[in-house]
Amino acid sequence: MSSRAKLIIAAAVACIYLLAVLLAAGVILGSGLEGEEQALFSAVLERRLGAVVMIALVACVFLFLMLRAAHEFLVLPPARVAEEAGAMLEEPATRLTLQGSSELQALIVAVNRVAEQRHARDEDIEARIRAANAAAEADRNRFAVLMSELAQGVIVCNPDGRVLLYNRRARALFASSSGHGMAALGLGRSIYGLFDRHLIAYALENIDVRRRNHRHFVTATESGRLLRVLVAPIPEAGAADDTEAGAEHGISGYMTMIEDMTETFDSESTRDQMLQELTESSRGPVGNLRAAAETLHDYADMSAEDHQRFLGVVRDEAEGLADRIEAAARKYAAVLKARWPLEEMLGSDLLMAARHRIADRHPVEVSLEDVDPEVWIKVDGFSLLQALTYLAARLHDEYRIRDLKLRLTRDGEMAQIDLIWSGVFMSTETVMVWELDPMTAAGESSPLTVRDVVERNGAEVWFQRDHAAYRAFFRFLLPTASGQVEAVSSAVAAMVDSRPEFYDFDLFKTEETGLALDDRLLAQLTYTVFDTETTGLEPSEGDEIIQIGAVRIVNRRLLSHEAYEQLIDPQRSLPAQSVKIHGITAEMLAGQPPIAQVLPIFRAFVADTVLVAHNAAFDMRFLELKEAGTGIRFDRPVLDTFLLSAVLFPNQETHRLEAIAERLGVSVMGRHTAVGDAIVTAEVFLKMLPLLLDKGIRTLGEAREASEKTYHARIRY
Repeated sequence: MSSRAKLIIAAAVACIYLLAVLLAAGVILGSGLEGEEQALFSAVLERRLGAVVMIALVACVFLFLMLRAAHEFLVLPPARVAEEAGAMLEEPATRLTLQGSSELQALIVAVNRVAEQRHARDEDIEARIRAANAAAEADRNRFAVLMSELAQGVIVCNPDGRVLLYNRRARALFASSSGHGMAALGLGRSIYGLFDRHLIAYALENIDVRRRNHRHFVTATESGRLLRVLVAPIPEAGAADDTEAGAEHGISGYMTMIEDMTETFDSESTRDQMLQELTESSRGPVGNLRAAAETLHDYADMSAEDHQRFLGVVRDEAEGLADRIEAAARKYAAVLKARWPLEEMLGSDLLMAARHRIADRHPVEVSLEDVDPEVWIKVDGFSLLQALTYLAARLHDEYRIRDLKLRLTRDGEMAQIDLIWSGVFMSTETVMVWELDPMTAAGESSPLTVRDVVERNGAEVWFQRDHAAYRAFFRFLLPTASGQVEAVSSAVAAMVDSRPEFYDFDLFKTEETGLALDDRLLAQLTYTVFDTETTGLEPSEGDEIIQIGAVRIVNRRLLSHEAYEQLIDPQRSLPAQSVKIHGITAEMLAGQPPIAQVLPIFRAFVADTVLVAHNAAFDMRFLELKEAGTGIRFDRPVLDTFLLSAVLFPNQETHRLEAIAERLGVSVMGRHTAVGDAIVTAEVFLKMLPLLLDKGIRTLGEAREASEKTYHARIRY
């Protein structure tokens, strides 16, 4: 029972007692009178009854005000301090608010001093723990880097198929193939949302744990990507050191390594088709050439006219065969170009590599001139090195050039790489031939041309003369990778910050999943914490959702990188007053998908989780109103941090999200954006879990029941 309810009951009891005393006094006074005195008393009482009642009411009001003042001064402050002290146990950085009587304030000051000392000791202990765990953290970081940078996608699961680790490549593979970002892959989600359960079951059934072997299978995604998947077992504890025991223990989980074979398969299919077409189309011409050659050999005395006719057949068929082979070579070169990777690198590094490569393969002196050390470029470095080496080789072989210079400069958003020589100019026709010939240099040959390399790198190349300096040069004009230093730094920082998001080995532990959802422990559940931004506060009066943001909580950890955020076209006008709150303008919503397209994706994101929101009744009402039109129903259990705050802190004056966050020591950032509010709500909810446990609220059902008993659960939208 809340303290306010106790105040009302106490005031009612006091007023009843006061009225009873007044009534008893009147009865006692009246019973002691006789005759005319009693008649006079009755007449006076009858004439002054209104005044008596008024006095009684005023006395009751005065009594209530006195009790309320005493309650607010003597009862409420200790109750609020007790709630704050409970929160301070979970968040040592918070402090009790100074309030109440001077004696209580003195106690609060003493408690805060004790908390300061405790916090200082805890900080010292944590510092020692951090120092002791530095080596283990370094090992974890090395492991995270290894997993993150593997070319193959890696997903590790427990025996039930719950994902407990994945790397960046896996995230990219399934973000692109699922059509809705991270909805298909995430910690705690089932891998069977990505692969057919029977494929993995078959692979596991055919794995011999004792021999540490593995199995492959090939599958296709909904988007048509072809994936090659390796499934390898993770032996249980005790099986790793004893091969015989391994067969008995079974597995504690399994790892899948995923490789996207789509481009390789398409490339090989194109190559096979090209070879097949070349073979089939060459059979006829080769047969004709053989027949013509045999005829010319066997009939040496044929007429000059027939001789010329057969020679014409040989010439025509040979030219046709040469054209087919050249066309096949061009087609294969196109296949090679499509497979080139583009990488961001320092231009000076490329020039250093080119300098060594040219000098190693040709008797040419190569030096660097005017190299800008700050220029970053995005290129296929190997093919560009081939092109520079090829041009240097032709300059040496055909014009005896023995001294070359490499220059790197920036021209606006473009980088210029120049291959410079002195003393010899060439014709434009010669330059064009060099650009269009397949590159061959120092025993290395390629079907590609300089022009192919330039086109693939999004670049330009031209020949230019500097008559004043009696020099000439080939200039490669390449796009720069702007802000690369900052990009690399931010990428590294993001990688370091996000590594813990990609694995959680505590998920190896088995848990009781056979229980009804309401009977499961709050700490064991997976949550989706979400928030919406809307055109207004009246869902039943036509207001619409304009943004949804959500994050996941798995194993009591906030996975900020497994987030969902989407702007939505409300297909109605946007009130200026709402724009002032959330900052989302009509221009930002133009071209965004309508709610009917967004809800199926969001429903997939929240699958198999408990929903959490602040003032959830408001957000859920918007979703409920869309059920009839979209057919999408959000029937997952819901917890409301607004109501849970009323359960944990019934004596606090407000349960606004900012106030709860301050009470629990949560930093508030990004308010009034959907994903920003979702993150703050998630951090608040995580702080609430141990406080709920302290109150004996352990399961989902108990949390829902306690929430429904609060006064604020009556609010409807």
